[in-house]
Amino acid sequence: MDYTGLIRIRISAHDAHYAGGLVDGAKMLNLFGDVATELLIRHDGDEGLFVAYDSVEFLKPVFAGDYIEATGRITAVGRTSRRMEFEARKVISPAGIPGQPSAADVLPEPEVVCRATGTCVVPAACQRKGKSV
Repeated sequence: MDYTGLIRIRISAHDAHYAGGLVDGAKMLNLFGDVATELLIRHDGDEGLFVAYDSVEFLKPVFAGDYIEATGRITAVGRTSRRMEFEARKVISPAGIPGQPSAADVLPEPEVVCRATGTCVVPAACQRKGKSV
C-alpha cells in the first residue's frame, strides 16, 4: 500500500505572524500533521499520534496570500510506528501589482518551501489494517 497524502490551502492574513505578512514556520508543521493524519487513516484506519520530527528544513519564506501544497508519504512501517517524509511547495503567490491587491500568479514551477521527516505511532489495538477501511 503506497499512499500519498495531500493538502492544499491558501495562507490567510490571519496566519501572518511577522512583519511584511511573513508566516511562522510552524504553519508548515501544522500542515504536515494534517497530512500525517490522512496517511494514518488510509493506512491503519486510525488517526494515530505524531511522536517526533527527525528533521525540518525551512527553505523559503511563506507569506499571506500564498497557496501551499503539502504532501507526505509513509517510508517505513514498524509494528506501531510509521516513518514519513513531507514536502511543502508554494504553487500560487500574490502578484504584488500596485492598485491590484487581488492579483496572483500561478508559479511556473512549484517552489519547495519546507521539508521534514518524522515518526507517528498507531497503537496496535487501534490498527484496523486489513479490515475494510
